[in-house]
Amino acid sequence: MKFEASTQIDAPPSAVWAVLTDISKWPEWDPFCDRIEGELVQGKKVKAFSKLSPGRAFPVKVAVLEPDSKMVWRGGMPLGLFKGERTFSLTPAGAGTQFEMREEFSGLMLGLIKKSLPDMSAAFEAFCAGLKARTEQSV
Repeated sequence: MKFEASTQIDAPPSAVWAVLTDISKWPEWDPFCDRIEGELVQGKKVKAFSKLSPGRAFPVKVAVLEPDSKMVWRGGMPLGLFKGERTFSLTPAGAGTQFEMREEFSGLMLGLIKKSLPDMSAAFEAFCAGLKARTEQSV
């Protein structure tokens, strides 16, 4: 099971990265984000709180943090019974940046859990639109 969204942002990857990695400000521009708790450091955990699942925390590990290029969050259940991996990718595109966001779910319990997962398509599109607007305002 996979969700994806992308957008072209009229700003260099460094400007997009600065907005993307300032996770405490996500609720200001991402309409589906309640808050993010924790430190954005590779190997550390952050907790995401989404309006798609009010009151529920989604703890994820910051697995990859490549400045101006890529961030990957991983979470799920022990023993790989259910896994989620969210990838944020920034690719230079002319004077701007191609931003892509993808989340893939897998694991033995996916068949049982799939029906309880919200459709994140609108949330991903809103995230991309919000990131684009906030970044382009800041340059």
